[in-house]
Amino acid sequence: MASGVKVDDSLKTMINDMRLVKSGDDENERIRILTCEVTDTVHVKDVIREKELEGKDTFNVLCELMDNCHCMYILYDCHYETKDSGKKEELVFIMWSNDQKSCLKNKLLYASSKDAMKKCLSGVKHSLEINCCEDYKTRDAFIEKLGREAITLEGVTLKCHCTQVQQHI
Repeated sequence: MASGVKVDDSLKTMINDMRLVKSGDDENERIRILTCEVTDTVHVKDVIREKELEGKDTFNVLCELMDNCHCMYILYDCHYETKDSGKKEELVFIMWSNDQKSCLKNKLLYASSKDAMKKCLSGVKHSLEINCCEDYKTRDAFIEKLGREAITLEGVTLKCHCTQVQQHI
């Protein structure tokens, strides 16, 4: 069931900016996390750029955003590294709806507006629905949800990778 809610044009522009990173763009201005809320439209709530994350752990910032909100959509520019293909940067769409804090009305609003949002996300490889803190709190759990065999997430070595390396020794 669709909610009839439309995606705001300024949000569409920001999504395109995240998808199409140009080589001459200032890295500090790059959007790493974009949060969206639903009212009469799906619109931008917060924009977190690379320069705002200096000295911070991007993954922890993402987790804090989810801890402090009941429902929202998130577009996350996820940086990880695999053993085989090296560094990767992929966009991850997250529909966050906290099972313990969100009221049914908000959960239904976000669930029914998701299709409108997803239409703007062509080229985004990953789409996650997260409803519980345990689903995302560790880097290993998060990367597992993406279905990737990564060795680092946001520059931090994953525990599952350390275990795999020890088993091979």
